[in-house]
Amino acid sequence: MKNLIILLLSLAFSANAQTNSIHKSKPLTEGSPEKVGLSPERLQRIDAMLQEAVADGDIPGAVALVARNGKIVYHKAFGLADNASGQELKRDAIFRIASQTKAITSTAVMMLWEEGRFQLDDPISKYIPEFKNPQVLRTFQYSDTSYTSVPATKEITIRHLLTHTSGLGYGAIDGDERFRMLYRKAGVTDLFTTENISIGESVKRLAALPLHHTPGEKYTYSEGLDVLGYFVEVMSGMPFDVFLRKRLFEPLGMHDTWFYLPQDKAKRLVSVQRREEGEWRRFPVTFYDPDYPVKGARQFFSGGAGLSSTATDYATFLQMYLNGGELNGKRFLSRTTIQAMMGNQIGDLWEGTGRHYGLAFGVQNQKGQDMGGNGSLGTFDWGGYFNTQYFADPKENIIGILMKQTQGTTSDDTGWKFRLLVGQSVDD
Repeated sequence: MKNLIILLLSLAFSANAQTNSIHKSKPLTEGSPEKVGLSPERLQRIDAMLQEAVADGDIPGAVALVARNGKIVYHKAFGLADNASGQELKRDAIFRIASQTKAITSTAVMMLWEEGRFQLDDPISKYIPEFKNPQVLRTFQYSDTSYTSVPATKEITIRHLLTHTSGLGYGAIDGDERFRMLYRKAGVTDLFTTENISIGESVKRLAALPLHHTPGEKYTYSEGLDVLGYFVEVMSGMPFDVFLRKRLFEPLGMHDTWFYLPQDKAKRLVSVQRREEGEWRRFPVTFYDPDYPVKGARQFFSGGAGLSSTATDYATFLQMYLNGGELNGKRFLSRTTIQAMMGNQIGDLWEGTGRHYGLAFGVQNQKGQDMGGNGSLGTFDWGGYFNTQYFADPKENIIGILMKQTQGTTSDDTGWKFRLLVGQSVDD
């Protein structure tokens, strides 16, 4: 009966899923730095920094984009997309954005929340029953992975999942070896895969495992956004990839953002590389196959890490946020919703860092602004497993995106340097 009600609600809402706005900001277009108050001469410092990083072997290549007031005023590619073949990196290159997927999944959740389908403090077990009565790990035997657990004193809520306070772990990249072993034994798919498994199957396996801690007690980076990807499927009645395509990507014009790339886009995918014996070489198959976006079963829609995209597409997504939830006459989120999403949702769990976590992004507070080099109060940001970074500064209406595809690098300082150099280019 509950599933039938959800399906009927999904059908009822689908007719008015995408709404028009009384505002109509223009899509991102290219413009000149001077017209938006940025110094062309100072922006060229980004050229010098990235050229030096490529020449020194710190990175094989990068695509950098800067936009202000809805105008892309800096968009350049440096270095190679694949060093073995000598393939030149181009501005429209497609990158595995990994955890940059999380903000997109959070956006999908909040779009459904705006339709009145659930409350953020609802237990997730109300919609995915496998999460009922969560347990917290108590003891663990490394010899055979047997364990004991105690009941959690709280249920996992949707808000906990959005804010990485659910107590769930992150399997293969978890900081606690016990959880790496448990997730592997249970067959939980942590990030990406070429195997024939659905996000729903993996999430249900995850639900049977113990937690790091009682929900809400700590911040533990987790697979909560994968759970929410499946939650979107349950609530919308659509596969997660279809929901994003219909409700977000196509209306925004994000035509190069996919879980699994169409064949005609695959040649634009940048290789994941690592530095070996002084050379950049393709990253091998480990617990995942780096070629997951172009081969295999193409069935696992990871809400936490699965998407690939371009700098322009992701800038478009961020511009929608800077516009208060609207782009090109389409309303995706209300300005009031975004205000709540940017608020401190985790209390003092990040105290002293200059940042807090909202419902989709890390957000800079006054201390972070005053530390310098990171943007204004309210600047929101995140990054991805394959060395991608972004930020958006609402006060200055600036977006900065730096896309790379590396693993295991230790000498790459381009992320913090890029952010600082974007800020120092303001000239109004």
